[in-house]
Amino acid sequence: MSEFLLYFELGFDHILDVNGYDHILFVIALCATFLIRDWKKVLILVTAFTIGHSLTLALSTLGIVNFRTEVIEFLIPVTILLTAIANIVKKQRTFESPKVQLNYFFALAFGLIHGLGFSNYLRALLGKDRSIISQLLAFNIGLEAGQIIIVAIFLIISFILVDLFGVKRRDWKLVISSAIGGIALMLMMETKFW
Repeated sequence: MSEFLLYFELGFDHILDVNGYDHILFVIALCATFLIRDWKKVLILVTAFTIGHSLTLALSTLGIVNFRTEVIEFLIPVTILLTAIANIVKKQRTFESPKVQLNYFFALAFGLIHGLGFSNYLRALLGKDRSIISQLLAFNIGLEAGQIIIVAIFLIISFILVDLFGVKRRDWKLVISSAIGGIALMLMMETKFW
């Protein structure tokens, strides 16, 4: 197996790992306000997350940025909770707005935090190797591919429930965001560092 494929699979598995379901929850929270017809907006949103994730993953792996692991492990569910709360309080008319939305900035900024969460593992894999550009590129392409699968599944389920079965979009958003927010609160309690 080539090195590119190895790191692609690591990124792909990282986002789809059910044991690391916090990333899946975050991606779903990002998408909870959208429907299948909004797929372009959602693609931009998850790409913004990947960009943030990539940036801090690279900086941390190279030892340029360092944070306490316990703090990052706590902040990851905080980002999920904040995204879920933003979904709940957001008015319906803002979903239709063609302008750049606040959640694009959430995705980018929170991606920065999530990237720090995986950097220790990646640093251990790379060892003393400092030429990490191809590995990071492969990892992040794998991460993006995994996110697109999560988004596609979520948007198909949303389409079935909202468009075919007539579940109100507002109710769908509230149920998904509330459930994710509740799980994020439990994760925060498990990862509190004080």
